[in-house]
Amino acid sequence: MAAILGMGGAGQAQIPPSQAEIAAYDALHLSAYRGDLPALRQAIATGRGLEARDGEGRTALLAAAHARQREAMRELAKAGADPRALDSRAYDAITIAAVADDVETMRTALAIGGDPRAITSPYLGTALIAAAHLGHDGVVRELIAAGAPLDHVNNLGWTALIEAVILGNGGPRHVETVRALVAAGARRDLADRDGATPLDHARRRGYAAMVALLQ
Repeated sequence: MAAILGMGGAGQAQIPPSQAEIAAYDALHLSAYRGDLPALRQAIATGRGLEARDGEGRTALLAAAHARQREAMRELAKAGADPRALDSRAYDAITIAAVADDVETMRTALAIGGDPRAITSPYLGTALIAAAHLGHDGVVRELIAAGAPLDHVNNLGWTALIEAVILGNGGPRHVETVRALVAAGARRDLADRDGATPLDHARRRGYAAMVALLQ
């Protein structure tokens, strides 16, 4: 499963702060990760750069996103932190929340200025592709409503619709993901590099519910 998640540009490619990293955090990153707003405000007031990075390229705002510390994210953005910052693997706060199936943190990332159209991950994908891959149907609907590109093709040659089929398990949440994408107007005719469409892949896998949606 880990290999499949890595291929899709989500899952294993998302690296939350380790305990060792957290123990080594400075005041800004630590207070953001813990959601300690008084300490965070004090750290911001010292004038240390808000875009300082940890060993994986995470800003304090990205560390807060991993920890679901939404108020800390808002506080950092209000102070001038970049809501579209990318870590060393090119993930932003929106994609971090999308992979975590965390709708509320993703809404916060959008509200503070994150870009639902951003190209993220080493696979040059989007948060929508990452969420579709994992069958995070609620996140998918939120991203569609926010204007995420439906038909972006990543560097594997896959769209969100293709990933929902070939990297999913055919279960209810992946079916609902396909339903949401189709209803929003995602192109069903876009094929992968081998010329296979989402419908072709669904048929090969025996995903009857998806076949019905894609026909």
